[in-house]
Amino acid sequence: MNRVVKDYLVLFGVGGTSIALDQWTKWLVRTNIEFGTQWLPESLSWLSPYARIVHWYNSGAAFGMFQNGNIVFTILAFIVIGAIIYYYPRVEADDWTLKLAMGLQLGGAAGNLIDRLRVGRVTDFISVGSFPVFNIADASISVGVAVLLLGVWINERNEKLKAAEQASENGEQLSANDESLPALDPVDGPVSGEQPKMNGGQS
Repeated sequence: MNRVVKDYLVLFGVGGTSIALDQWTKWLVRTNIEFGTQWLPESLSWLSPYARIVHWYNSGAAFGMFQNGNIVFTILAFIVIGAIIYYYPRVEADDWTLKLAMGLQLGGAAGNLIDRLRVGRVTDFISVGSFPVFNIADASISVGVAVLLLGVWINERNEKLKAAEQASENGEQLSANDESLPALDPVDGPVSGEQPKMNGGQS
């Protein structure tokens, strides 16, 4: 299978899973919870002060930021999705963290874009403490950023370890070269195993 096609299967597999989960959970919320109200199963009612499911709308960015910017964020979502699809084949084959991060961010951007195009606003429903209400798409974008930062840290650590190993190997090689050099007499040069014979004073 062509490498580019295989890479795109990974991208759209991760992104598609995120989109499907995001749209399914939003549909459940819109269908079963009245707008502006909250819900928790009775067995988890003790969680209500800390976490709950609510039915809320958002016309701004992720986590309720920059409200009333629906058109702007719709355009930005198209740009982000296009940039990810264009740049993805250029990612190194073994850089799995960047590939995973881009798949999650693609899914998050597309999930909220679908809402903006269908109903003109994004459905949010996850409420934790006093944190702004968010959804699976927002979480996908955030996790993608976290994975991206993790990948940068892993790559930097690997490069430092590789540089340290190379420096150690170079040091050992220099030491071995020094040991292989002949010993030098300070006056006559290399010292041989036999001392030169003196002339006995004959004229």
